[in-house]
Order: sequence, then C-alpha cells, then structure tokens
Amino acid sequence: MKHRHAFLRTAALAIACISPFATALAQAPSFPSKPVKLINSFPPGGPSDVLARALAEAMQLSLKQTFVVENKPGAGGNLGADLVAKSTPDGHTVLIGIDTTFTINPAIYKNIPYKLTDLKPVMVIASSGLLLGVNPSTGIKTMNDLIARGRGKGLTFSSGSNGSPGHLAAEILGDAAKVKVIHVPYKGNTPAVTAVVAGEVDGGVLATPGMLPFVKADKMNALAVTSRKRSALAPDIPTVAEVGLKELSLEVLYVAMVPAATPPEVMTVLQKAMADALARPDIKARLEAQDLVIEAETGSAAAQHLENLRNRYAPIIKSTGMQIE
Repeated sequence: MKHRHAFLRTAALAIACISPFATALAQAPSFPSKPVKLINSFPPGGPSDVLARALAEAMQLSLKQTFVVENKPGAGGNLGADLVAKSTPDGHTVLIGIDTTFTINPAIYKNIPYKLTDLKPVMVIASSGLLLGVNPSTGIKTMNDLIARGRGKGLTFSSGSNGSPGHLAAEILGDAAKVKVIHVPYKGNTPAVTAVVAGEVDGGVLATPGMLPFVKADKMNALAVTSRKRSALAPDIPTVAEVGLKELSLEVLYVAMVPAATPPEVMTVLQKAMADALARPDIKARLEAQDLVIEAETGSAAAQHLENLRNRYAPIIKSTGMQIE
C-alpha cells in the first residue's frame, strides 16, 4: 500500500509539473490558423507577381492553409507596404515586394504613411538584374552610341513607376555617363516596355523577361544587363561593367516583409515554408524564367543587405535630385 501511495504522489507531482506546459501549449495560437494574404505591392504580370503566386502555391501545400495573392500597386510599393505595416502582426498578412520600397522611397517621397521600423524582413527571397534596351529607330546599338546621343539631344527613359528600379537606373545612367535622361513613369513594367517598343520613349532599364521577346524579334536593341553576371536567359548580352559603365551595376531584391511585432515563432514558420518552396525544382524553374536568382537570406543578413543598399543609393538620390511629392 505504501508503494501504491508513493506511486500516486509521484504521478500527481509529474502531472502538476507538466500541466502548465500543456496548458500553455493548448493556449498558444497555431499558425497559420486562417487564410494567409500575400500582398504583392506591384501590378499583376511582373516578376514580383509571378514570385508571389509561386510561393502561395507551394506554401499552401506545406502549411495546409489557403494562401491568397492580392495585388496592391501604387506609389512605388508604398500602398502595399502601408497596408501590411498596419495589419495585425500575426503572420497572416505578408508583403511580397522589392527593395526599392525600403531603400529608395524613404529618400525620394516627402510623405510615406509608415515608418521603416514598422516592418521587418522575413526573407530576401531572390535578386535579378535589369536589361538596358532602346528602340531601334534611335540608331543606338552600343553604349558609346547611347552616351553620344545622350550628351547631344538627350534621352527619354520609361520605368514602371516613380521610385522603381527602372527610375533609379535611369538616374544612375544620367549621373554616371554625364548624359541628359528624362524619366517617364508608367503604371507597371509591361506598359513601360511597350512604350520603348512603340517609340514613345528612347529606351528603358527594365525587367529582362519582358524585354527579351522584343530583342529577339529585332524590335529592341539590347545594350547590357545590370547584374554582376550575365543573365542565364540572355548569356550573349554583356553586363554594364563589360561595356564600361560599372556604376550602373545594380540588382533588384525581392523581399517578404511582415509587421515588426510579428512573433519570432511565426517568423520561423514562414521562413521554413518559404525555404522549402524555393528548394522545389518546379518553383526554381518558374523563378529562373523570370531571371530571378534565389538568395533566401533571413534575419540580420537580410536586414543588413537592405541597409547596405540604402547607404549606396542615398548619395545617388541626393546628387540626382530624385524627389516625389
């Protein structure tokens, strides 16, 4: 009987010790507990949209929850970023955008409705270069031709929006090559490319996949890509460094952001699900078709990467006078 009472006391003590943990575990919110919204801060059809939809499909399978992509373009990504910054910090609203929203916009927009500290990176997902292309009617076939034309009558360059990578690239081109460049913003990458092909503008520094079909059809002259290495989609096109304009070397970062107060355990789930998605061969193939190179940076490395770009672009923005009301 003594042994039986001793056993019961030990069992009761064990249950008492386990009970608080079990209660806390039962009360801890599971994630995701409802559909997750991936807010793409740029128009449909572009690389960020393709990326968001690829991630949504893969993460939906791995996390057994619905993932919905919503496009919220406008103000160089500010509208989508503001929506996510003001959302509930529980991981159910995630921004899929590009670095310029956080590396350029704070310096060129006089009023941004959120603070940089309102958001934190889940992951720097991927990077890509841009393609410098011109309308054949300009007679420009080389970088030297472009510089000569720019120092003479000047150049008009399209971009997907104010504050976009194409806008920054046009300003860097003007500053580095000492040419006159007039920036013409459009509503998205596709109409910006169309403007080059139609001759509405002389050229553009835009996402490579949207430009290549016109290059191959001889409706656009490709001068260079802005990435460190030649694009896998167009290995015959040189880099800007190779044609003597290394100052124009830049790569766009595709990032996932959440409200700064999002719990670490939720961040961990999102990061693992994204990493698993990026490891899938079918997802890799879809991203490669968009000229995206997987980075998969998280934590302090992701934050530092964005800060390095802010520091690089700040003097360029100041010297070129990029400013938006």
